[in-house]
Amino acid sequence: MPVARSSRPFLPGLSSSRTTTPTPFPLLLSSNPSSSSLPRRGLIVSSPPPTRRLLTSFRYPPPLRCSSSMPAHVSTAESQAQWENCLSYSRAFWVSESVIAWNVDVGDGCCCLYASQTASLSVTDGGIQGHDVRIEIKEDSEGLPANVVEKFPHIRDYKAFKVPIGVAVKSMLKCQLAVAAFSSDGRCRDATGLQLPGILDELFSYDGPLGACYSADAVTLYLWAPTAQTVRACIYRDAASAEPQEIVELRELNGVWSVEGSKSWEGCYYTYEVCVYHPTTLSIEKCYANDPYARGLSSDGQRTFLVDLASNDVKPEGWDRLTDEKPSVLSFSDISIYELHIRDFSAYDQTVDPDIRGGYLAFTMEDSAGVHHLKKLSRAGLTHVHLLPTFHFAGVDDVKGNWKGIDNKMLETLPPDSDEQQAHITAIQNDDGYNWGYNPVLWGVPKGSYATNPNGPARVTEFRKMVQALNHIGLRVILDVVYNHLQGSGPFDKDSVLDKIVPGYYLRRNASGHVEHSTCMNNTASEHYMVERLIVDDLVNWVVNYKVDGFRFDLMGHIMKRTMDKAKDALCSLTMEKDGINGSSIYLYGEGWDFGEVSQNGRGINASQFNISGSGIGSFNDRIRDAVLGGSPFGHPLQQGFLTGLMLQSNGHDNGGRDNEEVMLATAKDHIQVGMAANLRDFEIADRTGKKVTGSEVLTYGGTPVAYALSPVETINYVSAHDNETLFDIVSLKTRMEISVDDRCRLNHLATSMIALSQGIPFFHAGDEMLRSKSLDRDSYNSGDWFNRLDFTYNSNNWAVGLPPKEKNEKSWPLIKPRLADPSFKPDRDHILAAVQNFVDVLQIRYSSPLFRLPTAKAIQYIPWICSYSHIVVIFNAQPSEVSITDPALSSKSFQLHPVQVKTTDEVVKRSSYDASSGCFTIPPRTTSVFVECR
Repeated sequence: MPVARSSRPFLPGLSSSRTTTPTPFPLLLSSNPSSSSLPRRGLIVSSPPPTRRLLTSFRYPPPLRCSSSMPAHVSTAESQAQWENCLSYSRAFWVSESVIAWNVDVGDGCCCLYASQTASLSVTDGGIQGHDVRIEIKEDSEGLPANVVEKFPHIRDYKAFKVPIGVAVKSMLKCQLAVAAFSSDGRCRDATGLQLPGILDELFSYDGPLGACYSADAVTLYLWAPTAQTVRACIYRDAASAEPQEIVELRELNGVWSVEGSKSWEGCYYTYEVCVYHPTTLSIEKCYANDPYARGLSSDGQRTFLVDLASNDVKPEGWDRLTDEKPSVLSFSDISIYELHIRDFSAYDQTVDPDIRGGYLAFTMEDSAGVHHLKKLSRAGLTHVHLLPTFHFAGVDDVKGNWKGIDNKMLETLPPDSDEQQAHITAIQNDDGYNWGYNPVLWGVPKGSYATNPNGPARVTEFRKMVQALNHIGLRVILDVVYNHLQGSGPFDKDSVLDKIVPGYYLRRNASGHVEHSTCMNNTASEHYMVERLIVDDLVNWVVNYKVDGFRFDLMGHIMKRTMDKAKDALCSLTMEKDGINGSSIYLYGEGWDFGEVSQNGRGINASQFNISGSGIGSFNDRIRDAVLGGSPFGHPLQQGFLTGLMLQSNGHDNGGRDNEEVMLATAKDHIQVGMAANLRDFEIADRTGKKVTGSEVLTYGGTPVAYALSPVETINYVSAHDNETLFDIVSLKTRMEISVDDRCRLNHLATSMIALSQGIPFFHAGDEMLRSKSLDRDSYNSGDWFNRLDFTYNSNNWAVGLPPKEKNEKSWPLIKPRLADPSFKPDRDHILAAVQNFVDVLQIRYSSPLFRLPTAKAIQYIPWICSYSHIVVIFNAQPSEVSITDPALSSKSFQLHPVQVKTTDEVVKRSSYDASSGCFTIPPRTTSVFVECR
């Protein structure tokens, strides 16, 4: 899921500004502030200056002399800089109303908590200056409470410091905060800022309305911002107005700010002006941001659009009947998934109206080449289309007129192995209309670049038309959601939203207080209550308001398992009677990779492959992918596997000798056996040594169990996805250069058939059935239409359109260049047509019998299944020659080649045979053969 930051210029419409003298608010030390007397739309505008009165029961250290830790040779300026820098870190954690956690040893000294309403704290040799409040906090010898350790396991060994009862905590949380440790003689030993998610969750967790709520005569705005000092909404008549028509002040009640406006607001736009302390600048900032619960936007998200999704004005004809018209799926085990990027689908389709190519409405063109292709797959049995990110993401300007383009005819004249194509593409890659979209800005709004008009309600209506059209051709819709990270952070980034509203809360931070970036950018923290709530609310929004049928979670392992469980429960609770939705039909799956700060449950029990088992939520099975193809996306590109020539046709890569290759191949076969049995933890096989073992006892090269699933619907089997090379490309890279394109095409189909005929959920990358190539680009997230092209007329598979972009592929150019230059590698139209037909055949075979789609682990391992066939035998032959396999237990049967393969246009598979007298099956080279015995 590679991503890149946008390089577009800063937009002042969503900027932030430094506020040095904010409107005062009460800072009470003995009681919590009450908002009951506030005017309905009013700020607290005339309260007295913050009191500096201290509770008399507190003991305070002598005047601070913060120099004990400074070596004698350090200059005054250097000393000052070092102390000032310490507040740019947040190494202490305010985890509950009464507890602060800090990894500091005070001995017989003491600690103090400081607050400044105007963010004036500074640390000097003379002490901590600029505070409005100073409170001593005492170490608790009993340590951190168990519930705190459970919520924040990464600070389990920190010391606990008690905050005295009676402190006006809620008011203090609106200030700049710091703690300092002192030695017994009063000298300052350490100081740092605080991380606040723990206490914010304890005091301000909230389940009421958020975003814009519509009634018959009013529009009411709700914003959760417990650390904000003031909040105002700037209302604009339209998307382009330079000045707001109205600026209204929101009132606060226990961390939630709200204002009631007139019904005339509907159809207008607004931004929030939030005055809040931001830990990245150590200042009170005036931040301008969209509503985190936005349901509409102006072009590029400069303003939130007030749109009532329940209004008939934004519903296509027949929208309210769509749930009753959806294609039926009896069980999750019946699902098959086709992963597709919205722009890829039609950007090059000349049968689509030019005005809607690359957008939502292309799916409504019933006679287009792309729609005809999807209909073909749907008739063969395909059930779901998985759409790459469709929410508002960075990296593509929503205004098409701002895009830069390239002359394709010029590119077509360049040599197939030239580096010029990629140079032209990368020169405009941040200014064209292409990006995968894994750089989220706002989760709850359809992306405007796919709509005919990014302003107003068009993106809403057209998205709904797309879902409706796909449902009507027999395909349910899955959305790719990216809740693990956000594109922007801080008070100034135009793509920052959540971190402007409640700074430091939504993003996961490390022990020093800096944002974690293990996902490639700003990691989110679903372990925090309101982050989790936003995720769950967003999923419900897409299901209820857009009638989607499932979700694929990007880097799901960076999300907490509890969040995934809550999401599933929330969706399952949706009913036709109450919500117009059958929530039990919504399927969830994702990437259960376990890495970064969350690995090994470092931030709580995360939704990794092993942790998610038993939940009914699917995760991608990388074991079968690597065993079939060889190596991994992170290993040597020439490492071969079961299908790509290991021990059969070496490509010259050194695997450590023949003996080691035998072990590698035998191990790959074990991994494939387990994977084809839905990667079930308890499924029994005879391993490469002949020993009877369960799936969890078969180990990867790193010693991790291969199998983890408890149910077949928890395994997503795949060999290709948007990440890494396409299936045709990886086969072309790993196989021996001397083999024919005919053989490579057969291997492409062999790999696809292994996935299609496995237990579990089969997952296919769009175009694999057409031998799709990206010219060996291993990461085409920002490679433009040129390298991501799909051709549903079947005239080209996009092979050899130039060396792939340098940034991600240059190291492999020496391997890639001779392959692209060799014309014998390129398949022709007949190859593509044959591949499409083979894919259709294998889908038809999968859906010809429930034996390929068993719903439970017991059914796969033990229980006979009554269906039209009494026996099915599937044999995969990856060898370049015919093979014969004899099984005496299968002699005297009446096996025949599957009826679909009998009627196929593939003449090779028709040569498959079975001899009843001996139980011998004969399989042609590089072929999948399916034999059935009718009941």
